[in-house]
Amino acid sequence: MKDSAGRPESRRAVQARKRISRRPSRLGLPAGSTATPDRVTGADAGFPGLLRRVWRRAAGAADLRSAVEVLLTLDGHVPGDVQLRALNSAEQAALTALCGLSWRDGDDGDDGDSARDSGGGDGGSGGAGEPPAFRGEIGLAASGRIVVRTPDARPLDPRDLVGGVRRVPWSRAVLAAYRRELERARERRDASVADCRAWLAGQGPEGRDALVAQAREAALRTAPFVLYQEDTQYTNFRGRNTLTGKTLWPGHPDCALSALHGLPLELWSDHDVQLVVCLTLLIRSAGFGRVEEANGTQLTVDHVAYTLERVRRAYNAVPGGEPVPAPASDRVVDLDRLAVALRERRGSVSRDAQLYREIHGALMHKVERVASPPGAVARARESAVVEQLRARLPLAGDTLAGLGRDLAADPGWLARPHGDFGTGLESLVYESVAAAVTAFGADFAMSRGMRSLPGLVRALRGENWAEICDWDITHFFCCVVPRPEAAAHFGGSEAALADAAWAMSSRMQYNSWHFVAGNLPKAPEVTARDHFVPPVIPDVAFFSDQHHHGHVNNNVRFSVRSPQAVEVDGRRFDGFMDLRLLRCAGDPFGEQDVLAAHRVSGFVARATSLAARLVAAGSALEVTAFDSAWHWATVTGRGPARSDSLAGQVRRAS
Repeated sequence: MKDSAGRPESRRAVQARKRISRRPSRLGLPAGSTATPDRVTGADAGFPGLLRRVWRRAAGAADLRSAVEVLLTLDGHVPGDVQLRALNSAEQAALTALCGLSWRDGDDGDDGDSARDSGGGDGGSGGAGEPPAFRGEIGLAASGRIVVRTPDARPLDPRDLVGGVRRVPWSRAVLAAYRRELERARERRDASVADCRAWLAGQGPEGRDALVAQAREAALRTAPFVLYQEDTQYTNFRGRNTLTGKTLWPGHPDCALSALHGLPLELWSDHDVQLVVCLTLLIRSAGFGRVEEANGTQLTVDHVAYTLERVRRAYNAVPGGEPVPAPASDRVVDLDRLAVALRERRGSVSRDAQLYREIHGALMHKVERVASPPGAVARARESAVVEQLRARLPLAGDTLAGLGRDLAADPGWLARPHGDFGTGLESLVYESVAAAVTAFGADFAMSRGMRSLPGLVRALRGENWAEICDWDITHFFCCVVPRPEAAAHFGGSEAALADAAWAMSSRMQYNSWHFVAGNLPKAPEVTARDHFVPPVIPDVAFFSDQHHHGHVNNNVRFSVRSPQAVEVDGRRFDGFMDLRLLRCAGDPFGEQDVLAAHRVSGFVARATSLAARLVAAGSALEVTAFDSAWHWATVTGRGPARSDSLAGQVRRAS
């Protein structure tokens, strides 16, 4: 095709046209046919609305300690320790002096000097009639962080705050405790910075450049994160990015890490020194994903030591393997040895127990957990799925592992028509998802994959990495099955429910596209292509309907994601498929749900690998179901809607 000037279309223009031509319809209508927006989001939807509600609760609290606890947890939406670790040195000293609160949880920050012990725990002015020694303030920033006016700071700027400020009078005892806390914090920081500089100096110029390059690659290949060094923000997430990511390309002059390449160490700021050292320690302990466990916090050596110690204790609690000893100190050289030891131990832990991550959506903070063994809840979920699959598929077995063994004994039907589907693989994917949405009490369940395994096998055998990287999202699929009752979260409309299902499907196609390149050799066309490191462990998310626009619009509040690897023609593809469960409201999913969902996704992944073997042997198996029309017909039970049947319908986020 050519453009209006008669020139050949660029590849970007071709792909954009293809996306438009296959764009999902909204509410059964052709794209671009509505006079007004079909999505209307409530004024209190998402993170800004949450923060406004949090501030109202905090402002109305009876005392300062109660107000601070509301702010720390964002009214029950995140663990309070994350917000404590987001405070800069002065703010942390202030909260310790005012309320006896410290992320150190009883360490030297709470040794009897705090105002909790001196009688000023509510920021009181001291003795009766005694005027305050200082009039402070506390507020909530638009980022979700608590902000505190301390004696050496200017009044809080209301333009940076969600609401107003809470006035906090400081007694002389509080002021004295604050001074002592701040002095200790500065001593620790100065010692830590000197230690970081010495360690980086020992790496040499080439070694430092390699560490900077590794950190920059982590920022590029990792989900959004926001990190702090005092009041300096490092982020690859929206707004004014300061790190390579979706906005800044590698080497961009605005990227703080790119600016350090080749720069003499003596010209690095104290913040940049700590940034590179801390990112290095996190990455060495578990790869790029560990960086997200610092999301929303101050990136300091102290906080990294706290994270690594939590991981060490969790890993050592798993029977078998050699326990990881505690570090000799919190110096970088000892923490570096600990990080390397944890990465080595992680391999045996993941074989003996199930690792997963908790995701706290309001702050995008993630925490790696080691799951307990499956219990009654997980077994009940699996049994319910197995019962439905036995009734709908030509398989026998009392467990998912048993069904998988029966399938492996005779996988040929995966390539033949089955039920309403052109292939048994499509039928198995659908039935597994449909069984999961019921068994787990979810509002939606879904599973994704690649449409043409034959095309992938041909490209792999020809080592045509550029072809694979060039495939757009239409080369992938995602089967989404909503619970009929979930329409209540979409104004009671089947059409809106079908629209939400297809919106989720389309986004999951993008996720497959985003991960597939991360499994290919690092050829130039692969490294140049936008992609994330493929996920390898499951996760459970709380209050995800905060930042991601699709999550806000489609009420994705609580979820479980279970990614799985699939083998295609001898090559392992991590994150090739997954099973996702979500609830729009009600109770969150728990650890036992994660364990059971991981078994269901493992069953679907095994079937996909078996289908890939059939393809490698010559089968022409293709997935043609799960497009926009399929989701509309499956959810609504009818063909495409007429434009006049949807007049006046408005979709609002609940």
